[in-house]
Amino acid sequence: MKKQLSLAGIAGLLLAAAHAPAQAVTYGTPTVVLSAGYLSGAVGAVGDPQVDVTVAQSGADASALTVAVTASSRTAVAAPGDVTVTGTGAVRHLAVAARGRGYTDLTVKVTGLGGKTATRTLSYAASGAVQNPADTRYFTGASDTSAAVDVGGGYAVVADDENNVLRLYDRYRSGAPVRTWDFSSQLGVTKEVDIEGATRIGDTIYWTGSLGNNKDGEYKAPRNTVFTTTVSGSGPGTKLAYGRSYKKLRDDLVAWDVANGNRYGFAAGTAAGEAPKQIDGFNAEGLEFAPGSTTTAYLGFRAPLAPAVPGGKALLVPVTNFDQVLAAGAKAVFGAGIELDLGGLSVRDIRKNAAGQYLILAGSWAADDNTDPYALYQWDGVPGHAPVKRLDLPTADPGGWEAIAEVPDLSVAGARVQLVTDSGSADLYGDGVEAKDLAHPEWKKSRTVWFTLN
Repeated sequence: MKKQLSLAGIAGLLLAAAHAPAQAVTYGTPTVVLSAGYLSGAVGAVGDPQVDVTVAQSGADASALTVAVTASSRTAVAAPGDVTVTGTGAVRHLAVAARGRGYTDLTVKVTGLGGKTATRTLSYAASGAVQNPADTRYFTGASDTSAAVDVGGGYAVVADDENNVLRLYDRYRSGAPVRTWDFSSQLGVTKEVDIEGATRIGDTIYWTGSLGNNKDGEYKAPRNTVFTTTVSGSGPGTKLAYGRSYKKLRDDLVAWDVANGNRYGFAAGTAAGEAPKQIDGFNAEGLEFAPGSTTTAYLGFRAPLAPAVPGGKALLVPVTNFDQVLAAGAKAVFGAGIELDLGGLSVRDIRKNAAGQYLILAGSWAADDNTDPYALYQWDGVPGHAPVKRLDLPTADPGGWEAIAEVPDLSVAGARVQLVTDSGSADLYGDGVEAKDLAHPEWKKSRTVWFTLN
């Protein structure tokens, strides 16, 4: 027979259960993951890139965790108080307001329940303050921007002359590319094409290498390359596919000039030992189609000037069958050279809008010209018609003006144009290291600025 508990016994068991210690909740060690271990900013910048901080802790809701920067290895660059962390869930957003130029390691600490913590280090680099910070953004991941093509939705595909990677950037936000393409294998090259110019017709983007020798005067075959990519989509959904290439444009240009009495000295400028960025050198940097044409393209030269003396004119050479050069490998055919008075400067980029209005970004032919004059000229694209200066560009900040992102309607008062620098030779962080040689891609960057045209 089962033993029955008395009412008093039951009451005693209930009382004992009520006073038994509750089982303690066990919390794990928090985890913290940074979307990037390296971050670049600028003193006084607007809209600098941020880092996402993803946190978690077993036994706790992510919203119960706190995130803060608790230490800086160099507070003169950025102190803990210069860091802002926003968000309340598993992903927080960390922004740094730089107070000085240089580098610092920031300790990112997450504090969870039970007093448990975890830390990660964010290596931060700040470049110096620049003019017009409200109109300035930074494309990070590369520093040697050489050409830019608008693809709609506020985005542009940007080329770099130190590699063959094409990068898609939001033109209005500082930060890393949202997509990249490297067509080296399709081009059959292992070294840089030295992309310097680009233009778009329909869904085709045409790209050109510099066509010149390298800085030591050596011929490098990949630089004698023009190629196409096909665009689909727009904005952040832009996609690029490789098209075709042609690798004899330099040879065609030299043969044409020799046949016409060596007017521009192309044979001498491409000779062994000749550096490309000399007043009588050979270096192409601009590419744009002639007014109303999808077949004739203007190839703009950084060097030589015409004639190759101080104060000489800038040179454009029309390639009258440029579409067939790329589509079918046809030998290039050329029209008469176009010589433009740009005040002794040469072509660093040339771009037109849908209305056939051209902007020419003019700069020095020299290799060390980041503080030499730069200017923007408006032109109608007609040989024999003179370009008109619209703006002298500032040169106090690091980097040389190199690319026009898009040409606005130049007939509208207060029209604004976005330019991009090649900052590869710039000492961005005050340590004597050129941007192109920085160890971490996240610290490499080009500066892009909007200017209001006079």
